[in-house]
Amino acid sequence: MRFGFFILIAVVILLYGSINFYIGHRGMQAFGGFIPPIGRKIFWVLFGIIAFSYIIGRLSYTTLPKVFVNGFTWVGAYWIAAMVYLLLVLAFIDLLRLMNRWIKVIPKDTLEKPMLPVWIGTAVLVFAVGIIMYGVINARNPKIRSYDIDIAKDAGNLKDLRIAVVSDIHLGNIVGKNRLEKMVEMVNGLKPDLVLIPGDIVDDSVEPFVEQNMGEVFKRLKTKLGVYGVLGNHDYYGGRPDEAVRIFEESGIKMLIDNYVKVSDSFYIVGRTDPTIQRVLGQERKKLSDVMNGMNTALPMILMDHQPSKLSEPEKSGIDLQVSGHTHGGQVFPDSLITKRVFEQYWGYLRKGNFQLIVTSGFGTWGPPIRIGSYPEVLDIRVHFKKS
Repeated sequence: MRFGFFILIAVVILLYGSINFYIGHRGMQAFGGFIPPIGRKIFWVLFGIIAFSYIIGRLSYTTLPKVFVNGFTWVGAYWIAAMVYLLLVLAFIDLLRLMNRWIKVIPKDTLEKPMLPVWIGTAVLVFAVGIIMYGVINARNPKIRSYDIDIAKDAGNLKDLRIAVVSDIHLGNIVGKNRLEKMVEMVNGLKPDLVLIPGDIVDDSVEPFVEQNMGEVFKRLKTKLGVYGVLGNHDYYGGRPDEAVRIFEESGIKMLIDNYVKVSDSFYIVGRTDPTIQRVLGQERKKLSDVMNGMNTALPMILMDHQPSKLSEPEKSGIDLQVSGHTHGGQVFPDSLITKRVFEQYWGYLRKGNFQLIVTSGFGTWGPPIRIGSYPEVLDIRVHFKKS
């Protein structure tokens, strides 16, 4: 098992390195004529550092000064995004050149112009910089997305419920305290009865959360019925989920780890832990039916499950509303094309009988701090209890 894991890591690194070599080689073909021989060697050294800087930042978190760790992480995160679009554009150009051997779309005299590689290289760079700038701006401007739904159950004296949902904040060295303050301001502006956070509160380690005193920001959330959360896969990746739970609870978030709570004697909130618990701690998460043991299913039941997977389970268990995240709505196109195929509902609203699901694209970002083809959001869900 461990040998297979190392083989997988080696293949991923080889593939990643090959992609970056391809991009660097094409860049050298375009602009190498302007660079002296010694400059080319310097280029490849710097290019290699940039290409692997995200990995360097992640692996050196406990060994390098924080300023270097943050610098490597930021540079690497932006490079990953640029790499994706550079690869797509350069591969498309090479495909056109290959096709042109059989289908003469581009005139021969155009292809033979000595400055053509420079023009193409410049156009590719301008495109990459432009799309990354758009993605950065888009990622830093979250929206309020509203839903209005009915649950056909009696919730006692409670007729309506306003829920703010924020998922996938990914707090850490990239999404920091300033972004969290903006999130809290947006949530409080909704004047919610309840706040739900379905996972990925931090981006692996809880250390930046503690160092930047983000818990005090969470304490500013204003609700009538409380703030509840569950762990996502990234909350486990730091390897200390129990510590993360303790820190989040000290910040005013009631964590539901395969557990439920009855609120105002009117409805239930159920929280499931993430399947990542098996990979990190070797533990199985409970079956939903076991988690719900002892609940009065005649009351409305709201489920937080980080990943919108295996939807037949909550549907069969009588869950009325599930809120999830994890997918980021694809975050960066063309990832959304893959995400759509992986999940039955990768973003937005789905109804199956009495079961309703809302998947949020999340508030923060993972990896590249950009969004292209998706946007960050805070959900404003208005629930109306109407017994049929």
